Amino acid sequence: MNKRVSRRAAGFTLIEMVIVFALIGILVGLGLPQYKYSLVKARETVLRENLTVLRKLIDQYYQDKGKYPASLQALVQDGYLRTMPIDPVTKSTETWVEVRETPSPDEYVLPDSLGVMDVKSGSDMKSPIDGTLYSSW
Repeated sequence: MNKRVSRRAAGFTLIEMVIVFALIGILVGLGLPQYKYSLVKARETVLRENLTVLRKLIDQYYQDKGKYPASLQALVQDGYLRTMPIDPVTKSTETWVEVRETPSPDEYVLPDSLGVMDVKSGSDMKSPIDGTLYSSW
């Protein structure tokens, strides 16, 4: 008895491999923009949350002590924060912009004695989602 030997070996042909890789490429191409958008959205959410927390703590400091903190580091030194949060856009704790309180026009106050009443991001970039500057948040 003569058994027929199959000429086709087990495995994939070149055209099958090309089709599979093309489909994978299409799926990656469709998913990559959504992934990048989700990264930006997450970074902006963290920035908004950090700004909200810092502003609440500045207000709490003012209510407790009757004056604004001399710097953001005063919040850490006085125990209102464990550590300074990172600005997720600039990826640094040193780039926060301190907005000082404005003195009344009839009194002269040294600029060093003015406390921090607000905080903003130190980034000069625009949000790709809504087009506003991060420093205006």
